[in-house]
Amino acid sequence: MPAQFTEIARGYYLEGLLVDGDDIWMTDVITGGVRNVRNGQVLLPERMMIGGLLMNADGSLLVAGAGDIAWANPSSGASGVLASGFDGVNEMRSDGQGGMVFGTIDLPGILKGKRPGPSTIRRMAQDGTITVLREGLAFANGLSLSPDGSLLYFNESFAASRAFQVGPGFVLGEMRTMADKYDCDGMALDAAGNVWISGFASGELLCLAPDGTELERLALPGKACTNLRFGGADMRDLYVCMVDPVSAQKLAEGVPLTEQNSVLYRGRAPVPGAVMEKTKFVLG
Repeated sequence: MPAQFTEIARGYYLEGLLVDGDDIWMTDVITGGVRNVRNGQVLLPERMMIGGLLMNADGSLLVAGAGDIAWANPSSGASGVLASGFDGVNEMRSDGQGGMVFGTIDLPGILKGKRPGPSTIRRMAQDGTITVLREGLAFANGLSLSPDGSLLYFNESFAASRAFQVGPGFVLGEMRTMADKYDCDGMALDAAGNVWISGFASGELLCLAPDGTELERLALPGKACTNLRFGGADMRDLYVCMVDPVSAQKLAEGVPLTEQNSVLYRGRAPVPGAVMEKTKFVLG
């Protein structure tokens, strides 16, 4: 493996990832729950198929999954539901205005080993109002908002990495293809506003400028990566969830996974990452 990466956790199929100071939270879609790598704390242990995590301003974690968006506060132990009525929710990001943008997926179809139905991108404003921003998408995955809020970056898995202009009222403009990357999966921004993309069949990260120009490829310690996050005092610690492509295929076909060959690694990035903005929902 590349020498700069160190294994820090292991599971069956690691997906959701969140870095907040010294706390690294991760999810395993097979064992369920949200685990703190530093102290072993587990939130929502019965919750399965968690593909996305987001931090709220009060320290609560927003947790994607089946049917709804849940929340859990690691300090108080309180938990609840922020929004419901979805087949499944995957990645989530702050909208820069206290609310968030998130993708829905056909989780019932996935659990049956069928080809999933179409996805959507939605926005939940800070006051709880939910708006559908885009429909008919192949599979909603990684999301990021440009530092000035003018562009929404979106990984449409099984299709390509996309970008949308964000207009007044958070209305999305025409969809633009940034990279024809069929296996695009997780996403994070660096401090310069460039987009870093992982692939569920790629052993490297792809870095793109906002206009789609390829800037860099960074080799990873494995054959496939579901998610990535920046962290550390200088925001150059790089965390990546690596998976076995064979396990990914089994998961898609509804075949049980029996080996813990998915690994969370920490390495050093060539550039600092951007600090992820938190949502400001009133929970409880």
